[in-house]
Amino acid sequence: MTTLLASLLAPDGLQAATLGTYAWAFGQGVLVDLTPCVYPLIPITVAVFGAQGVSRGRALFLASAYVLGMASLYTTLGIVVALTGGQFGAWLGEPVVVLPIVGLLLALAASMFGAFDLQLPSSLQTRLNSVGGAGPLGAFGMGLVSGFISAPCTGPVLLSLLAYIAASSADGGGVFHGGSLLFTYALGMGSLFFAVALGASLFRPGRWMEYVKSFFGIALVVMALWFVAPLSPALRRFMTDPTWGLYLGVALALAGLLGGAIHRSFYGGLGEKLGKGVAVALTVLGAQIAINNMIYVPSGAWRTVEDSAGLEAALRSAEERHLPVVIDFGATWCAPCLEMDKLTFHDPSVEPLLNARFELIKIDVTSADDGKLAMQRAFHSKTLPSVVIYPSDTRWSDHLGKLRGGEAMPRPAVQLQEMTHAPKFKELIATVE
Repeated sequence: MTTLLASLLAPDGLQAATLGTYAWAFGQGVLVDLTPCVYPLIPITVAVFGAQGVSRGRALFLASAYVLGMASLYTTLGIVVALTGGQFGAWLGEPVVVLPIVGLLLALAASMFGAFDLQLPSSLQTRLNSVGGAGPLGAFGMGLVSGFISAPCTGPVLLSLLAYIAASSADGGGVFHGGSLLFTYALGMGSLFFAVALGASLFRPGRWMEYVKSFFGIALVVMALWFVAPLSPALRRFMTDPTWGLYLGVALALAGLLGGAIHRSFYGGLGEKLGKGVAVALTVLGAQIAINNMIYVPSGAWRTVEDSAGLEAALRSAEERHLPVVIDFGATWCAPCLEMDKLTFHDPSVEPLLNARFELIKIDVTSADDGKLAMQRAFHSKTLPSVVIYPSDTRWSDHLGKLRGGEAMPRPAVQLQEMTHAPKFKELIATVE
């Protein structure tokens, strides 16, 4: 989600989106430091591994050992999830997979709002607290187990990051992406430890730390809605309008924030609890409307087909009118597919050319049945995103019988299986007559 939203706002596309994702991960780590489970313990932890009252070089060395321990834990988790999450995206159209994820994210959000605390068994917590001590090896050991000790606050954030990595691995994100993203998250968490080791003074702990937890709670609810959206087209289309939709979403989110989504508490009286609940709901609603409008693309001249009969009709029409054909296989859980819709097909320099010269066919495989899976196989498009482009001299009438039988279609003139930006896409379609 973050990669997509960053790319929609960035002028230089995917590179800026990737940098935005790493900045987001680093920021998550910094914010986790500001929660009640971590912030008060930072000076104590730094003192235990001996980085106070020593030279700056020694302090930096010990703090680096501690952060390296944290990074080793989180990077390993990121690599494991990236290795095992390759099929995750294909499952995101299945309620049996999505609904438990959504339930988990909502439960984690409730923990951020104070409904309950995630807590390790006391015996295990005691054992983990005894790990480490003074010196570089002790600091490394303390960093290695720190994520478990601070789980009440770090657990929800970490699990949401792992869910994002699993989804991105299905969209083409590799092992390096997953591991480096959590390494960056660990660096964010380590930033205040470096600062204290080098002599910085922290603000006094206070209620503001609960504000940080509320921020994470809202973010987790928004993320839950992002995961459930592939199951509900109505949710994705809710309040979408290119003239006012985005402004409405931003206005509602700001109204919720000003009304107490962050600074009010669920620990107060009934009135404060109700006010907080309404403000949180308003903020989440505004965020969802804003996201919907940021990724909304009008259907334009694209013809959406649901079965082989619809595809045959579209291909016959293209042959009769002597038009080249663009077939786009996509899914609502596929972030690069959404990027292609918004940043490439809808680009002002590309869209008029597509509308004027091509038969445009879109096949949504979010919830793929046997017929759609057969179409994917026929057009060599098992992985997403997949865009195939055929020239106008393709004799579709000679191939439709094979298509009904599930046989492979001719190789296209152009096939794209990764996010392709407008300038490159424009060059490619110019070669297809």
